[in-house]
Amino acid sequence: MELSATLTYSPESGYVAYNPETGTTTQGETVEEALNNLREATELYLEEFPLSVNGRPLLTTLQVPTSA
Repeated sequence: MELSATLTYSPESGYVAYNPETGTTTQGETVEEALNNLREATELYLEEFPLSVNGRPLLTTLQVPTSA
């Protein structure tokens, strides 16, 4: 199953990793550690709450004014 992951740098904790399809969130000191932790957390979540995914996740960007 292919799911999406968003990673955000956080100076105090390395990287925060988030999976929007399940809502699982975790962190790690490196990108690799954060992704591994997210994979594990998401697998545990899916054991309790199976998910049916149709299609592939779509990732895009948006722009907002710098004063926002």
